[in-house]
Amino acid sequence: MASSAYRAHQAARRAYRAHPQVRPFVLAGGRTRVRTRHPLLVHTLVSVPRFDPALAAHLTRQERAVYEHARHGLSVAEVSAHTGLSLGLVRVILGDLANSTLITIHPATESVTTVLTLERVLRGLQQL
Repeated sequence: MASSAYRAHQAARRAYRAHPQVRPFVLAGGRTRVRTRHPLLVHTLVSVPRFDPALAAHLTRQERAVYEHARHGLSVAEVSAHTGLSLGLVRVILGDLANSTLITIHPATESVTTVLTLERVLRGLQQL
């Protein structure tokens, strides 16, 4: 038996196919978060272990765009920028794809930020 979240997601997909001007909130079935094993931060890298064009053809336009861009090993923010979709919608789609084992989430490693690193970042920003 399908959960109410799944039924809402399927209804949103049907609504989008009928009316492509639907807002991102509706495309995500009203969801703003998806539970995944690893958090989907803006700098989290995602990739597609085995890209399947036949599978991509069965996804919605937004899901397909995210799936196709993720195969290049991009961060969540880069996928959002390349697809033109909102960051929140991309996170929900990536979470759905990850829970379906279609993409891999590469968790960020813990790193120590030094004063030298922060100074280099500041100099780089000042040069912009």
